[in-house]
Amino acid sequence: MAYPKDYRYTKEHEWIQVKGNTATVGITDHAQESLGDIVFVELPKIGAQVEAGKSFGTVESVKAVSELYAPASGKVIGINESLNQSPEAVNQDAHSAWMIKLELADAKQADALMSADDYEKYVTEEK
Repeated sequence: MAYPKDYRYTKEHEWIQVKGNTATVGITDHAQESLGDIVFVELPKIGAQVEAGKSFGTVESVKAVSELYAPASGKVIGINESLNQSPEAVNQDAHSAWMIKLELADAKQADALMSADDYEKYVTEEK
């Protein structure tokens, strides 16, 4: 799997794509593969504040329920409502099935996260 180069990645297998002061967040292909068939996604409400490294929701698969961790702090300005009806979209294309959009508290927070190359190495070592 090629990981998008314009995303940054966490050790908890979330991705973030920063554009100015806003960001889009989802889980990586490696995460969805590990989880198996995703059957439910619980996301925060628009307006909620999320904190880097803290849980902002859950993803439920046939195997387990896993926490979702924010890669950066900010205010939720959008949620992917389509995941309520079609959570399997994450399995089909994890890197385009975003979960939340954030107004970032500090866009520089994402700079501390892994690049696509670093994340690929991390995933390989983790296996």
